[in-house]
Amino acid sequence: MDSINPSTPFERVLIMGNGGSGKTWLARRIGEQLRHPIIHLDDIHWEPGRYGIARDRTLRDEMVTAAADGDRWIMEGVYGQLVNMVLRRATALIWLDLPEEACIANVTERGIQGGETQTQFIGLLKWVAEYRTRTNNWNSFEAHAKLYSAFPGAKWVLSDRGAVTLFADSLLLAREDRQ
Repeated sequence: MDSINPSTPFERVLIMGNGGSGKTWLARRIGEQLRHPIIHLDDIHWEPGRYGIARDRTLRDEMVTAAADGDRWIMEGVYGQLVNMVLRRATALIWLDLPEEACIANVTERGIQGGETQTQFIGLLKWVAEYRTRTNNWNSFEAHAKLYSAFPGAKWVLSDRGAVTLFADSLLLAREDRQ
């Protein structure tokens, strides 16, 4: 993991990765440290209270664009298409590339959420397991790798839970050194 330079611009931080990789956890940690609003792409992608029912694409895209127009934010999600829409506004990119086994364990530990059914939950676990083999899909390892590669700014790939925790702690230390 590259070290964090205290002068790295963390105005608009974009976090992407597989389901269960720890995006929400890291977004909360960074958001608390920076006092930036946190934007969960799940909340924009899905109809409120209707897990598994995607929001109208036009409305979803308008909402994502409006959120990205903010001066400061932490945005997290698996949706590569939405990440691509806001990448130009991000000042830092973090890709959580944990092994599928770790992601599956995290999803299993958190359990059913947001009104999803047992069948949907089993489907989610299968979907998470297929991260590296999905093709022609914005939510795949391949798509995230391309987005990461194309991003010209400060960026990190974190590949295990320890690296994610160390990154969050390092950011706090870098900010304390700056003050």
